[in-house]
Amino acid sequence: MTGFQEWLPTYGYAAVTALMAFGIVGLPFPDETILLYSGVLVSKGTFGWLPTIAAAVAGAWCGISLSFAIGRTVGIAAVRRHGHRFHVTPARLDRAHAWFERLGRWLLVVGYFVPGVRHMTALLAGTTGLPFAHFAPYAWAGGLVWCVTFVGLGYAAGREWETLSGQVHRILLLAAAAAVGAAVLGLAGRGLWRRRAARKRAGRRPAGPPRR
Repeated sequence: MTGFQEWLPTYGYAAVTALMAFGIVGLPFPDETILLYSGVLVSKGTFGWLPTIAAAVAGAWCGISLSFAIGRTVGIAAVRRHGHRFHVTPARLDRAHAWFERLGRWLLVVGYFVPGVRHMTALLAGTTGLPFAHFAPYAWAGGLVWCVTFVGLGYAAGREWETLSGQVHRILLLAAAAAVGAAVLGLAGRGLWRRRAARKRAGRRPAGPPRR
């Protein structure tokens, strides 16, 4: 039995919140596995469904917001210099930066499901000077979806959760592909809507004065 399997039943929802928060910041905690096992405890009746989701989401939101604050205050140079202490390597930062260039703020939603990217997205967002009011809706929405997804998977798996936990990376890749696809479609749809709105506004403009 691993440490978190003992901590969760012993310390309850507080352990879920703390482990999720520190895991998001970058400490070596198996975030998805913790969520899966929390779902198992819900299926056993040890935890309640809503309190478990609330505890997990609170931890995810605290961790992602703290990572954003670190990026906002120390800057990208310091993150690159000292990030290895929290498993934030230059290679992972570069990969997250490439994703950020491609998806923009939507990466804060889908980044939870991308292996090796989740811990970097908030740091990068902080270093860009993105206002917290623009950061929070995307990052918090992604955290909610991520927690509900994996707690739900653990609940559905029940006693077979260990088999499922061995397939976490495959699940993450599939979820990431689906999330990225949804984000790309959303961006394309928003762009199409803006172009249509621009054409409508152009069509409503009053004609200029008649030529003499």
